[in-house]
Amino acid sequence: MNSRLMAGPISFNEEDKKIILDAISDNGWYGERYKYVEKFEKEFAEYHGRRYGLMTPNCTQALNLLIYALGIKPGDEVIVPECTWTGSVAAAACAGAIPVLCDIEEKTWCLNPDEVEKRITEKTKAIIAVDVYGNMPNMDKLKEISSTYNIPLIEDAAEALGSEYKGVKAGKFGVGSVFSFHCTKTITCGEGGILLLDNEALYKKAKFYRDCGRSETEPYKVLEPSLKHMPSNLQAATVYSQFKRIKEIIEKKRWIFRKYKEKLADISYLQFNEESESVYNGVWAVSMIFGKSHNMTAEKAMKELAKLNLPVRPFFYPLSSLPAYAKYNTGSKEKNPVAYDISSRGITLPGALIMKEEDIDEYCDGIKKILNI
Repeated sequence: MNSRLMAGPISFNEEDKKIILDAISDNGWYGERYKYVEKFEKEFAEYHGRRYGLMTPNCTQALNLLIYALGIKPGDEVIVPECTWTGSVAAAACAGAIPVLCDIEEKTWCLNPDEVEKRITEKTKAIIAVDVYGNMPNMDKLKEISSTYNIPLIEDAAEALGSEYKGVKAGKFGVGSVFSFHCTKTITCGEGGILLLDNEALYKKAKFYRDCGRSETEPYKVLEPSLKHMPSNLQAATVYSQFKRIKEIIEKKRWIFRKYKEKLADISYLQFNEESESVYNGVWAVSMIFGKSHNMTAEKAMKELAKLNLPVRPFFYPLSSLPAYAKYNTGSKEKNPVAYDISSRGITLPGALIMKEEDIDEYCDGIKKILNI
């Protein structure tokens, strides 16, 4: 089995190539050196119903910009989901804030609003909700909590391009949202990210920090020390070319999702990415949780499928179980039992755009084999 199926190369058509070649021509380096950055920022923000977009070299830096723009300082607390990729939490931790690891919901795999409310203290300065694997949390409750306690809600939509909650696109929620264009994502430039905002003052502050903290009118006058978070024109052109085909790409992702579900429908108690009256899933990656009655752990499934030359990824590990976040583990396994349980039974299946139906057949046959079905 081709290991590229886990993420897979993107495909370029002739129009894509024209855009990318234009970005590496003389046009893309001098007077218009941020031409595609600005085009992509504008159109991507409009697509999500946001006023402003700021592209960055990766998604973690986009989240980092928002953390600094919000003025989050060492010692402040930021409520985050127990199960997510480190990038969702590292920006807060590296700013000196304390990640407060919160349990997830069994159905959505996202932040549990009831658990969020229990963890709010006078030190809580933000809540980061992550749209894990294209799933969406209960945004109504999270928005209500944010409003009631006057705590900014941040949406990490890195994995949710194309998802919707009650008809509203992922990326429209909270004071700001971020997306990823890593090589595994739905549209990609190898590495890349974007911050979406509606508040003009917050946008100006984040834009200031993005480019070394220098004056907009006197570019060699640095007003505050800041790291540079500027993307390249080539990055932007690459992801912009795919964004122009976003409907086609998301439909392929959803086709892969539907095929897995159809071909495994005869196996009881398998749980897949959420689709409901409230949630339309863009399905960045197809994740599957084995039922407890299957007596199959994620670790065992990965080993058994590897023997069949069918590599899969684990579900996200609970952050408190990892060395990087051990110091924030204050009884997390007991406080966050759903996260530990879901992670122990979850795997992520290949979902590259190059996948064919026979590839999906092979994986589904492998899953049935390890379950003795």
